[in-house]
Amino acid sequence: MPLYDFRCRTCDETFEVRRPMAEADEPATCPQGHTDTLRLLPIVSLGGRAEAPAQPAPAGGCGAGCVCHPAPA
Repeated sequence: MPLYDFRCRTCDETFEVRRPMAEADEPATCPQGHTDTLRLLPIVSLGGRAEAPAQPAPAGGCGAGCVCHPAPA
């Protein structure tokens, strides 16, 4: 089940709620018992490393070794 972040408008506390996606927009009560809460938009961060881009195919064909550019015999 996914986690959803909420913020309480009364006490300004941010908290998480685990619930099914079908209930994502249902109201949530903060840990202090307040019901005036707002679901926060998720922030997605992807990690990884940059790699060199693939080399483009030669102009006028799809690459070496194909019907357009047979490999040397």
